Amino acid sequence: MSADPQGRDLLALAVEIAAEAAVIVAKYAAERTYAIETKSSPTDLVTEADRESEALIVRAILAARPHDGLLGEEGASREGASGIRWVIDPIDGTTNFVYGIPAYSVSIGVERDGQVIAGVVHDVALKEAYTASLGGGAHLNGLPIHVSARADLSASLWGIGFAYDPHRRGEQAKFYDRVMTHIRDVRRMGSAALDLCRVASGQLDGYWEFQLNAWDIAAGGIIAREAGAVTRGFHGYTFEDGYVLASNPALNAPMLAVLDAYR
Repeated sequence: MSADPQGRDLLALAVEIAAEAAVIVAKYAAERTYAIETKSSPTDLVTEADRESEALIVRAILAARPHDGLLGEEGASREGASGIRWVIDPIDGTTNFVYGIPAYSVSIGVERDGQVIAGVVHDVALKEAYTASLGGGAHLNGLPIHVSARADLSASLWGIGFAYDPHRRGEQAKFYDRVMTHIRDVRRMGSAALDLCRVASGQLDGYWEFQLNAWDIAAGGIIAREAGAVTRGFHGYTFEDGYVLASNPALNAPMLAVLDAYR
């Protein structure tokens, strides 16, 4: 597939905006003085840094492209007239951010008529930018990245995540416990966007989680796909529904069989 010209151009803008937002997030991380609130549950955190980061991203997008739509984790929502929608997570990994664990990012995906055509995940602590545009490949700080070549499911390393809701987390824990017997091990890092990027770079062989939101997976999903990953759903749902299975091609079907065996 040849590179999509519009995706390439919108990626350049997304990268610039994500870098500006990352400066704000890094400033708050260094000062460690910000308001913290909760959202969907007592463990689901949102901070002043999240809101300021999203506000900057929204202002920058609308200044450059006033007719585009928006969907942001912290409330940004706007219908557009251009067919383009920006899907924003101003800090993916807020709990890590609050606890000072260096695994959080600014994630911006760009959709055209419902299809993601560009994405950037800016790792704030490591100062690394994962990027991709449709047909243009995936990159880390400008250098090409690719998924792993591992083909043995029993020797594979996977990323996982958990919901904030205690009931859903309990369901996930039982499900993950069954799957653990089929793989080498798991890593729980607390940022879906970065986990998808680690699949893209080969640091993880795959990643699965369910009941995620669009802003968790838009940018990371295209980065994984452009690096050679297969992204799909399971249990009768699609990837876009938030049932996320992303891995190198050799492991995708074997893991899907395992996941669907425990419905």
